[in-house]
Amino acid sequence: MIQFLIGADGGGTGTRVRLATADGTELGQGQAGPSGLAHGIGKAWAAIGSAIDAACAAAGIMRPANAAMALGAGLAGVHNKEWAAQFTAANPGFSALRLATDGFTTLMGAHGGAPGCIVALGTGSVGEALLADGTHIEVGGWGFPAGDEASGAWLGLRAINHVEQVLDGRVPSSDFASAVIDTLGGSRDAIQVWLGGATQTAYASLAPVVIRHAQTDATARSFLVEAGHQVALMANALDKTGRLPLA
Repeated sequence: MIQFLIGADGGGTGTRVRLATADGTELGQGQAGPSGLAHGIGKAWAAIGSAIDAACAAAGIMRPANAAMALGAGLAGVHNKEWAAQFTAANPGFSALRLATDGFTTLMGAHGGAPGCIVALGTGSVGEALLADGTHIEVGGWGFPAGDEASGAWLGLRAINHVEQVLDGRVPSSDFASAVIDTLGGSRDAIQVWLGGATQTAYASLAPVVIRHAQTDATARSFLVEAGHQVALMANALDKTGRLPLA
């Protein structure tokens, strides 16, 4: 018997859940590490479990058995059907499981289920639209490093490319480049070590450095200008009429 409802939102940086009773009364919220499926199916389930533990603690209740809970999860990486199938097959006993992309759940939340568009930017990026006739459109969401334009990881990758050229002497150094280099350990050798283990989340951690220097550094600013251009392209692809509300 389902006694509790869990709503989970998971991406490349973190996981957030809300715990509610079966009638929808919210009891608590919790957070944990990333549960985007690119990080691994086991890690995704572990992060969701940790976030549920935190939500139960916030609500002041013992964690219920999984069989007493229904889980609705919007996760990055669900567009990869193999990953989605593996995640579903690994269900650790939840009484019911409904899985969607984090972009789709963002779309539903932003417009309350009504027609509209969203361009979601975080560790990754995706554009989603629900048309008046019920058609669902997705733009982007191809994943890092092949896609995810304008995302945190996309900005971080460009910052890395720039400092590689600075360290080679191909382009002049700057306060922006020095800040990125310092963040990565301060030397070419340290950056090589960082690159050897860098994940999408690690690249996204450099985005704040880009943003901080965008007002004073032309290179950092150019990255943000290009990000804005990419967002505009996604929005136009979702709704060429420009009539749908955009969030």
